[in-house]
Amino acid sequence: MHAIATTADTATELAGWLRLQHLPGVGPVAARALLASFGLPPQIFATPFEALREVVPASVARAIVQPPKPVANSQLALTLQWLERPGNAVLTLADTAYPPLLLEIADPPLLLYVRGRAELLSRPGVAIIGSRNASAQGMQNAAAFAQALSAAGLTIISGLALGIDTHAHEGGLRGAGATVAVIGTGADLVYPRRNLDLAQRIAEHGCIVSEYALGLPAMPGNFPRRNRLISGLARGVLVIEAAAQSGSLITARLAGEQGRDVYALPGSIHATLAKGCHALIKQGAKLVESADDVLQELQWLGGVPMASAAVEDETPLLAALGHDPHDADTLAARSGLAMGALMGELLALELAGRVERLPGGLFQRCK
Repeated sequence: MHAIATTADTATELAGWLRLQHLPGVGPVAARALLASFGLPPQIFATPFEALREVVPASVARAIVQPPKPVANSQLALTLQWLERPGNAVLTLADTAYPPLLLEIADPPLLLYVRGRAELLSRPGVAIIGSRNASAQGMQNAAAFAQALSAAGLTIISGLALGIDTHAHEGGLRGAGATVAVIGTGADLVYPRRNLDLAQRIAEHGCIVSEYALGLPAMPGNFPRRNRLISGLARGVLVIEAAAQSGSLITARLAGEQGRDVYALPGSIHATLAKGCHALIKQGAKLVESADDVLQELQWLGGVPMASAAVEDETPLLAALGHDPHDADTLAARSGLAMGALMGELLALELAGRVERLPGGLFQRCK
């Protein structure tokens, strides 16, 4: 499946995903369980109540079998209009273009609203984060690290906030790897407004991405939640400046939980904005003093990783499977294998712990 842009089937396809997104009680985890158990939204909404109750609570199952809510219909009209603008797209959890690193986290978003170069979401990147009230030296460091890492071919990922984020994006735009802004509002809005010009340049030369519905304004709870996407999209997270209670430490904690490397820039023992970085280093973050240190930790040389496990022992069947659940008929068509050979290989991969069998005759790659 491809990213939703403007096609003849756009309205029908998008309507189901938006209806699922706006169901009360259905977050990313529940949505993923429904997709794995019953298939795409049309199959989910055609599933009987009793079968749904085996996967989600009764209240959620009841909401699924009810007619669509008005909010889903209004969002459909708004999103279709937004998709008519060049460079805008919606990625669903079932899209082959969905960022593979986000599929590794516990709660990947059901939908990603994208402005700009969506392919950047799947390229190797480093997140650079830190204080909104950064020092002049901190902002200079953010720009310099971002430009050097971007020049090495890495995408710079940050959150479009003032301070460190802003200068990380600016540095990324000056390099070859470009930059991705993960925002905490709808993708049609810009917050803070002071970064309106920066956001426009990112949309033109990089990528802006949000999991939130169009039109959703900035709310305090949105930003800690979007932090999991900043770290989830990255191979490593670099903290430039952070106070002891900084929100950047939340992102660093999430990065550790997601299996990402965490790097921290040291500072003066007397500097408030160094306290958070020093705490991270004490907890095991890697102390870095230059962009070369980050590249060395990532084993990144000349835009090519020295060692990559992403395609280790990849087979044609695993390539056909991708990272989404599929039934045997789909896998046979994708791989070109005869059904007997296909089932034998699936069994071997299942016994090796590389594929798992899901309800409904589906198969999924194990992480």
